[in-house]
Amino acid sequence: MPSFLSGALTALSLLPLSHAFYLPGVAPTDYTIGNKVPLYVNALTPTLAEDQQVRSVMAWDYYHPNFNFCPPKDGPPKKISESLGSILFGDRILTSPFELYMGKNETCKMLCNPVEYSQHQAQFVNWRIWQSYNHNWLIDGLPAAQAVRERGKKDQQTYYVQGFPLGSVEMDDATGNATAFLNNHYDIFVDFHLVKSRLATDPKYRVVGVEVIPSSRQAKLDENAAYGASCQSDAPVVLNSEDTNAKTKVMFTYSVYWRESDTVWATRWDKYLHVYEPSIHWFSLVNSAIIVVFLTGMVAMVVVRALKKDIQRYNSFDIEDDVQDDSGWKLVHGDVFRPPKNPMLLAIFLGSGAQLFFMTGTTIVFALLGFLSPSNRGSLGTVMILLYTVFGFIGGYVSARVYKTLNGDAWKRNILLTPLLVPGIVFTVFFLLNLFLFFEHSSGAVPLTTMLALIAIWFIISVPLSFVGSWFGFRASKWTPPTKTNQIPRQIPRQGKWGGIGTGMVVAGVLPFASIFVELYFIMGSIWVRKVYYMFGFLFLCYGIMIITCSAVTILSIYFLLCAENYHWQWRAFFTSGACALYIVAYALVYWVSKLSLGGFTSNVLYLGYSCLMGFLAWVLTGTIGFFASAVFVNKIYASIKIE
Repeated sequence: MPSFLSGALTALSLLPLSHAFYLPGVAPTDYTIGNKVPLYVNALTPTLAEDQQVRSVMAWDYYHPNFNFCPPKDGPPKKISESLGSILFGDRILTSPFELYMGKNETCKMLCNPVEYSQHQAQFVNWRIWQSYNHNWLIDGLPAAQAVRERGKKDQQTYYVQGFPLGSVEMDDATGNATAFLNNHYDIFVDFHLVKSRLATDPKYRVVGVEVIPSSRQAKLDENAAYGASCQSDAPVVLNSEDTNAKTKVMFTYSVYWRESDTVWATRWDKYLHVYEPSIHWFSLVNSAIIVVFLTGMVAMVVVRALKKDIQRYNSFDIEDDVQDDSGWKLVHGDVFRPPKNPMLLAIFLGSGAQLFFMTGTTIVFALLGFLSPSNRGSLGTVMILLYTVFGFIGGYVSARVYKTLNGDAWKRNILLTPLLVPGIVFTVFFLLNLFLFFEHSSGAVPLTTMLALIAIWFIISVPLSFVGSWFGFRASKWTPPTKTNQIPRQIPRQGKWGGIGTGMVVAGVLPFASIFVELYFIMGSIWVRKVYYMFGFLFLCYGIMIITCSAVTILSIYFLLCAENYHWQWRAFFTSGACALYIVAYALVYWVSKLSLGGFTSNVLYLGYSCLMGFLAWVLTGTIGFFASAVFVNKIYASIKIE
């Protein structure tokens, strides 16, 4: 217990570092006064509405014809190179017509000639406004954001929330009708910092913050204005979606204001990486730690007290002693290491689970140390894919070694299915869900070239590495159990009503889920509400607590199973620990009902499909943790007794 507490305290001491320190991942860009600073546009994404509901999960390309936004002046928009993870998570970064020059303030600058919205386009845009879609711009790698002040604190701090609204909706109290206003003017505030260098002849500046305040106003042409437009009107822009023949003219304008800041380039992301409600995280960690202490105490009590007494009594028996008084777990020593049904499938799941286990742990450690900075967009997803690919060697080795231990003889089939079954299920579901996005013309649809790249990575890197791992696994010596297996299986007594696998899963799955519940809430918000998740210190501790909790509850479950003289523990251990995934899926359904108001069929299918996919991967991961913890436990207790 002291070692656990010391390790926990050490990890807790690293939490402030994990929040304040990160490796930027990109080199800074220096500008002189008057240099052009590029502004790129990304896909429009939904966020929380005023009623704290999410009404869509699909992203839309900025230059979708129905939005009718101004194109670049030098021709069609050009794509900006993105990482694999960035593309998979829906980023579609393109050039824009906005012109920003370092240190040059510009007021009411016309973006392009007035554009016309037809009834169909007006309906499309108004619906996106009602769904609370956000613009996502990038200036020097920084996302355009809105400044928000913390609530409920004495020393309120200002932090940035990425994106800003496409428009706003106002309700008429008299009639109860809602009116959508399109934001067609943007006040862009760019914070810049002077770079102090003795070698530079001209002053150099760096962008350290971007804030955008959108508004809806009836701008008009004005030859006397500095930039040919007047933005003085307070009348909002309403797109006419009722009249079939009516067309609404809209002029898009923007103003740029440069603000000198003391923020240095290395800490410019601090305002974006805001830890939401840290007290909730700490409270969750304390509760999870209490659960771990309680479970480890129970395991220690079972192992140290009950098992120790049993083992001493068994080892003191003479050959002539009557063994009928033995308790249940000793009686099944001749069957406990009997191979289970479907050893091939179990070995494949365990190999894939080990692959996921090392991929997840390594990714969290990299993120905790600051190697996965949000300034390098998509780095988290890219690293996860690459690590899973590289750890294909571990997956193949574990699968082959387990299958050989379970006396499997179809080794060729095992080598082939290990890198294909679980990734194949994931890719098939992902591909089918992507078809829904494709037919909806959503920018979130993964391009065919990216799909081909994933397949190439899978078959060129992951599959060969898995084959190599399987080859080493089958060449390794077979694990020898501490007791011999009887030729004739022992009859299993009738189990009580509480001895079923369903009951064990319901009881055992809730404790690991409780240890990750709070972090799961924020991760869901990061996925579906597009919030930045950077609380990897808390996630690191929760991942460790989940591993300990899964191991403890599964060991207890298997101990009681063996005491009931039921030696079919292998699949039971996998399902018992994997039951955590059932609660994850159940929580996703609760989140779907309470936080989402998805009106379209496609959005609902996407959410439920990805939630089930996440639950499947969690099932494989947690089931693997429980199996190997139980395997070590069973091996230890039966290796400690003398069998005559």
